[in-house]
Amino acid sequence: MEGTAVDTDVIVVGAGPTGLMLAGELRLGGARVIVIEKLTEPTMQSRGLGFTARTMESFDQRGLLPRWGGLETMPMGHFGGVQFDYSVLEDAHFGARGVLQWRTEEVLETWATELGAQIRRGWEFVELADGFLDGDAVEITVNTPEGEQRLRASYLVACDGSRSTIRRAAGFDFPGIPASRKMYVADVVGCELRPRYLGEQLPNGMVMVGPLGDGVDRIIVCPHGTPASDRDAIVPFEEVADAWEHITGEDIHGGGAKWVSSFTDATRQTSEYRRGRVLVAGDAAHIHLPAGGQGLSTGVQDAVNLGWKLASVARGTAPDALLDTYHAERHPVGKRLLMNTRAQGTVFLGGEEAEPLRQLFQELVQYDDVKRHLAGIVSHLEIRYEFGDGTGEEGHPLVGRRMPPRLLVGAEGETRIAELLHPGRGVLLDLADDEAVRSAAAGWQGRVDVATVVAKPADGADQLEGTTALLVRPDGYVAWAGSAEHGLTAALDRWFGPAA
Repeated sequence: MEGTAVDTDVIVVGAGPTGLMLAGELRLGGARVIVIEKLTEPTMQSRGLGFTARTMESFDQRGLLPRWGGLETMPMGHFGGVQFDYSVLEDAHFGARGVLQWRTEEVLETWATELGAQIRRGWEFVELADGFLDGDAVEITVNTPEGEQRLRASYLVACDGSRSTIRRAAGFDFPGIPASRKMYVADVVGCELRPRYLGEQLPNGMVMVGPLGDGVDRIIVCPHGTPASDRDAIVPFEEVADAWEHITGEDIHGGGAKWVSSFTDATRQTSEYRRGRVLVAGDAAHIHLPAGGQGLSTGVQDAVNLGWKLASVARGTAPDALLDTYHAERHPVGKRLLMNTRAQGTVFLGGEEAEPLRQLFQELVQYDDVKRHLAGIVSHLEIRYEFGDGTGEEGHPLVGRRMPPRLLVGAEGETRIAELLHPGRGVLLDLADDEAVRSAAAGWQGRVDVATVVAKPADGADQLEGTTALLVRPDGYVAWAGSAEHGLTAALDRWFGPAA
């Protein structure tokens, strides 16, 4: 590729929840972004039906939650169909349920476009030019309603799903376990089904039913012994009704479906989340059994981790090496996601052979420590990034973890860390009214906001006790804790680039 001129800082391929969240994050960080999407219109399909507790917090950090107009939260959760109470977790949101995916995409697209992201529908990726590993820009060819065009950007991000064309074109691998069975998901009408929220295990398979309102039920049908097949093939409602009757003995052929699809238990993850100027996120980076609806949420959190870093690098305020922390932090999260969904699949779909395992899980979840551990896994609140050296006080319990949603009190009254993160910048919490802390951050004005506050006492163990200052990244994770003379300047430089 010749020259350095680019059409935009970042091209995002795919206008699903991951791509749209990333577009908004990039714009908050000041980067120019174009999102290309091959579909000319949103699908308006339900698909994902909510998000995890950590994703609720991520949306709260950007002030987005009110845009849904009220969300039904879910104090109960499950692991492989074994139910437990999320309230065992301290300082935590509950997850949201019953949120149709098209509505989530609508909220995120509106937010991203308000911030200045360009969404170009009916634009389909064709080809990636050579040079993305070591060139000064990346160039793609796209088919548009006006014909073939070329786009150049500093970076390209694949958010185009499990069969990502960008992933293949850029030479990413996608190792893992191939699909072994075919299952169905549908939004049905006129079937008069009783709810089966946690699933019902029967000799020929497992079924789940959850009412969506207005006479619509979401059903999941998992027959035993159905071989995997092409997920792109059109699935007729009759095929789903046949599978339902085979498992339950109930005839629903007289009903119909607003939406039908199939899915599998394929489990794959790319070995690297970045190759030169191309990065992958969401289902383009990892696929798994949709246990607990974690896929959409993990993709959104990929975007929240990547967005502020990529914007900083694209704008030249942070070094290119900051992008390597995206893979370092999110690849282990994806790997753990695949572990927990495979484990849930074994418990949930293992048939009669898995019954002893289900019984054992039911015994184990009676213990609070087990409930707390499993709840942390499926809520994504357990995530802790390993930052290595330069984190201030050695062993501080919050470094690498998300900042809990504690009430903070400052000169202007009460606030929360989520409110302080709305602009998408870092936040330095001066918890001891220390002029040295405030002075240390002066060179990062515009990238890091300083808040002199005190934290209201917590119920039970207080992770902030004795802490004088915390540096919180734009994604809500604590990057440093300590006092001004113990690594604050190094932490600011590491995460936000050199001082101005």
